[in-house]
This record gives sequence, C-alpha cells and structure tokens, in this order.
Amino acid sequence: MKTYFIQYRPFLIFLIKFFLAYIGLTILYQLYLNQFESLIHFQVDNFTKLVAKQVNETLLFFNYDSNIELHDKEASVKLFLDNVYVARVVEGCNALSVIILFIAFVVAFSGRWLYTLLFILFGSVTIHVLNVLRIALLSIALLRYPEQEHVLHGVVFPLFIYGVVFGLWVIWVNTFSLHATKDSKK
Repeated sequence: MKTYFIQYRPFLIFLIKFFLAYIGLTILYQLYLNQFESLIHFQVDNFTKLVAKQVNETLLFFNYDSNIELHDKEASVKLFLDNVYVARVVEGCNALSVIILFIAFVVAFSGRWLYTLLFILFGSVTIHVLNVLRIALLSIALLRYPEQEHVLHGVVFPLFIYGVVFGLWVIWVNTFSLHATKDSKK
C-alpha cells in the first residue's frame, strides 16, 4: 500500500488540490448565488446581469439593434435583436462555473505562486471576454438560423468555450507549471 502511495503521489496530490480548489470555489459561488434567492422568486445575480449587459453592448458596438430586459417570470435576462426575442441569459451562461473549473486545474498543477496568480487572472479574463463574444455570436446565429438552436447552443458554442479552456490548460501545463520541462519554458 505504501509503495502505491509513493508511486502515485504526484497524481494523488493533483487530485486533492484539484478537488479542494473546485469544491471550495463552488461553495463560495453557491453562497454568492444564495443571496439572490427569494421566497417568492429567484432574482438574476449581478454577474449574470453584467454578462447580459456586456453582450448587449458588444452587439450595439457591431451595429446590431439590440436590447435587454429582465424576464418577468424567471431568473434570466431577455436578449432582443431586431426586436426579436432570440435568447435568454441565465446564471449558467455567465461562465463562472467554467472559470471555477479552469482555476481548480491551474491550482492543481500549480507553478510559482506569482505565475499561478497571474495566469488565473489572465485566463479568467480571457474566458469571460470570449464568453461574452460567444453569447453575442450565438444570438446573431439564433436570429438568422433559429431552427439550428439545438446544434448551435448545445454543440458548437460549448465546444468553443471548453476548447478555449483546454487550450489555456495546455499552455499552463507546458509553459508555466512546475511540471513544464525546461525546453518548453524557453
């Protein structure tokens, strides 16, 4: 038994660090979300509202007739393009769960603390910005191809955001983590 622990020590340490970071951040996120819970109905959390506002501003920047409004029957923000209700932005759209997963992996494969902190900050901002662009592009696609909603929302755009996260992880492990080889750090 002791030999297995020694043999698999790096993997076990990775798992422990990953799950501690993931569970800790998830609990903090849930505590944040709980403050928007009401006895009558759920309110939209502030970060989801911010994402919806940034999506709207992005669409306006690219000359789309866009506007948003709080949904009156559920915890979401309605997004309109050309006066057509094309999408709703819900808590799951804000990418915070994806950012938590990203951070947990980086912490589990930690490098020097300053590099770890800077990469978490850089990666989180990158994921957020690309998520806002993803939702804006998805909204445009839904306006033009509403019959493709399942493929666009369920396949294409999740592949995009998780592909970005995977790419960031590869960069982290090969360049900045303590496991990176000296050749890849040059």
